[in-house]
Amino acid sequence: MDFKLSIAQEIVDALTAVFGSAALSRDEIAAALEIPPDTAMGDYAFPCFKLSKALRKSPMMISDALAGAISADYLGRVESVKGYLNFFIDRATFAEKVIDRAMSEGEHYGSDDSGRGKTVVLDYSSINIAKRFHIGHLSTTMIGNSLYKLHQFFGYRAVGVNHLGDWGTQFGKMIAAYKRWGDHDTVAQGGVDEMVKLYVRFNAEAKEHPELNDEGRHWFKRIEDGDPEALEIFNWFKSVTLKDAERVYDLLGVKFDSYAGESFYNDKMQPIIDELREKHLLKEDQGAQIVDLEPYGMPPALILRSDGATLYITRDLAAAKYRKDTYNFDKSLYVVAYQQDLHFRQLFKVLQLMGYDWYKDCEHVAFGMVSFEGQTLSTREGRIVYLEDLLNTSIEKARAIIDEKSPDLENKDEVARQVGVGAVVFFALYNNRIKDIDFWWDRALNFDGETGPYVMYTHARACSVLRKAGECDAQPDFSALSDPEAQDVVRLIGQFPEVAKNALNRSEPSMITRFSVDLAQAYNKFYYERKVMVDDLGARRARLMLTEATRDLLRRSLSLIGVAAPERM
Repeated sequence: MDFKLSIAQEIVDALTAVFGSAALSRDEIAAALEIPPDTAMGDYAFPCFKLSKALRKSPMMISDALAGAISADYLGRVESVKGYLNFFIDRATFAEKVIDRAMSEGEHYGSDDSGRGKTVVLDYSSINIAKRFHIGHLSTTMIGNSLYKLHQFFGYRAVGVNHLGDWGTQFGKMIAAYKRWGDHDTVAQGGVDEMVKLYVRFNAEAKEHPELNDEGRHWFKRIEDGDPEALEIFNWFKSVTLKDAERVYDLLGVKFDSYAGESFYNDKMQPIIDELREKHLLKEDQGAQIVDLEPYGMPPALILRSDGATLYITRDLAAAKYRKDTYNFDKSLYVVAYQQDLHFRQLFKVLQLMGYDWYKDCEHVAFGMVSFEGQTLSTREGRIVYLEDLLNTSIEKARAIIDEKSPDLENKDEVARQVGVGAVVFFALYNNRIKDIDFWWDRALNFDGETGPYVMYTHARACSVLRKAGECDAQPDFSALSDPEAQDVVRLIGQFPEVAKNALNRSEPSMITRFSVDLAQAYNKFYYERKVMVDDLGARRARLMLTEATRDLLRRSLSLIGVAAPERM
């Protein structure tokens, strides 16, 4: 039962009966229904001032008239308070309908078919070739992964794209360094770390021997020209990098449908440049080719440098067109740091000026920066935290905690992996994505705070309760869930569909993360205040059903943010 829609229909019927007109549709009224901050004010509230203009009456007069005209079996009472209609749902009915719906819909509870037949393309992670995967990539990777899962949950066909940073003169320098000082076996065994050493050595040597830079440019030109030797080495560098990255992606449980990076669009940029020229959008500025965006409050979009070199926006225009042509997306999301806001505003505006009305389907999903225990990270200054190291350390710390708390736990290594990785991911997704993250071990791995381990432990507790209870076939007595503690859990379970939809529409995984904490806290309060295994079998059955619904929803919430849910901890 959808209480919002049911209450909205009651209001429509009462308005028609009392005033001869509903003034608003059922869906409009449902959208206006609020959940009061205090349950003493009701389970739902409708602000009647939304009807004042149409009905030409004061909100208080409207609410007073409607309160006496609304009656339904599932409503305990309806009150008129200062122009608001406050609805109090019968506690037993409320619990029964919410739990029945959650359990009957199972893994689909909270979703709908709004994405059926639609495609979303998500651009996230975007690691750089010949560079190690560092903590700065955590947000883009896990926000993107969560949005991928959220869209699938709502029926979308999701396409995950890892837009590799695999173009630029630095790769010519890498090849030059490899040809001078490297060898195949050493790089194959050492992976990205060995490639970084070669690159660092090249830049150090180039300070004393500037002619080396010419050698680097020469090799990059050979890549651009499709030279077989250059391409063979270049593609091998990519495979070595991705092999390293796959270890991290495997730990995180992240997969992609495409690794088409910058180099993929080499042959796709010229048609875009030609189209810009044909549509009279290109202008010359000091030898460079630009799209003038000053009328729209932005600096010009630089399409070609004076030497004819392309830029990021040139490739992104080609990528956007390719993705539309290939996937015919309904949404295209770019999960990229907020510092690139101007770049994406320029990109979308140029697409609009080119006449592509699908520009409005493109969205920059921005996020904040990451620091580590109060220290701003800087590659140049050597303050780098590699993500693989961070995850492995978290797993080790989780294992030590588990050894202390649950020394007899089976499968400790797997649980430690799930908890350690989950703690990092949960921490990254807990706050609004636009906020900067400062990662601290004592906060991320706290089993008692607003953390991943806390939610995971609550899920494991619910699993334990259900295991110990065994079968209970009694008819549930939902009046046993009328107490405030149980009602808080029920209310949160009932809110999940709206939370999930808002998380999808706002591209905000933190709404799911915070919901899981709220549900875990509410259930733990219920668990400590109200005994589940009571002698009354009807009450026991109802409380076990509440526990089962909580377990399932905690597992689903964690899954949507890319976190495992161990059954034992």
